Amino acid sequence: MEKIAIYPGSFDPITIGHLDIIKRSAKLFDKVIIVVMSNYRKVNSTTFSVEERTELIKRCTADIPNVEVDSYMGLLAEYAKKKNAAAIVKGLRAVSDFEDEFQQALTNKKLNSELETVFMAANAEHMFLSSSMIKQVCQLGGDVSPFIPAEISVDIIKKLQSIGSSKDD
Repeated sequence: MEKIAIYPGSFDPITIGHLDIIKRSAKLFDKVIIVVMSNYRKVNSTTFSVEERTELIKRCTADIPNVEVDSYMGLLAEYAKKKNAAAIVKGLRAVSDFEDEFQQALTNKKLNSELETVFMAANAEHMFLSSSMIKQVCQLGGDVSPFIPAEISVDIIKKLQSIGSSKDD
């Protein structure tokens, strides 16, 4: 039986830290579905549309054969049932990430008893990275190219800089 994992997130935008978790997960599971979730807390505050985020992720994971990209709005536990997933993959950057992720894992387990959550520690060189940090640094004129996948860096930087310059007006 094929072991399927889901790596959910808002990915607004995807970082090299996210990509590292994707690549490592792809080595552990037969299939990894990266799912761009519509977070009800962030629904009006995302920089990139769901379609843009999905397309950016597809471009930077095109060379990983057992990865697919999808989007979903709803309960992750229900999505996992639909996809026959055995696990959810969550990346942890710091202890502060764990509390919220652990609560989500327990809730998902209650909603779907067959579903496990696998926590992956971020690579030490990526622990400080977050999509929010990348947006802020870029909008203030800093170079974020080392923090985002090369295949999509031009698109991300162009969009973030255009938002930053429109805020200056």
